[in-house]
Amino acid sequence: MSRVGKYPVEVPNGVDISIVEGLVTAKGKNGEQKVAITDYVTVSMAENMVSVEPVNQSKKARQHWGMVRAMISNAVLGASEGFVKRLEVNGVGYRAQVQGSTLKLQLGFSHDVNFPIPSDVKIAIEGDRGNIIAVSGADKQRVGQIASEIRGYRPPEPYKGKGLRYTDETILRKEGKKK
Repeated sequence: MSRVGKYPVEVPNGVDISIVEGLVTAKGKNGEQKVAITDYVTVSMAENMVSVEPVNQSKKARQHWGMVRAMISNAVLGASEGFVKRLEVNGVGYRAQVQGSTLKLQLGFSHDVNFPIPSDVKIAIEGDRGNIIAVSGADKQRVGQIASEIRGYRPPEPYKGKGLRYTDETILRKEGKKK
């Protein structure tokens, strides 16, 4: 039995759910999210709850049961509240700025890194020193992917911790050379 799939997804006020021909659509204040339903599960809606059930007890059906339920939950949460990933810029001379539809990063290279901001994601600079990049949007996968691409330009190094890191990430620090 799936530990994730057996719980129904609660739909908050302000989110409309429609289930049509293998597609679950969640509409809310942050836009519209769609989730494709596989043939191994059935999705039903009762009152403010969306429940997912496997078609049979095959291994494939049980695998898809929890996955589809989690995807529907993420779509409902994204349509109502949205998702945010925060990156912290650490290092002397390391800076981040938003200029129009471009994120300009100064990361110790001989040139600035210009990252074009996609239309479905918002990027803002936060923090008292302007050293936190907030990537937000309605699609959890897309927000995580964009944050990962930005972090990939300069991942944190283990000696001084310089680079781009997630705010909830811990970096294992090394001691360095001894004389």
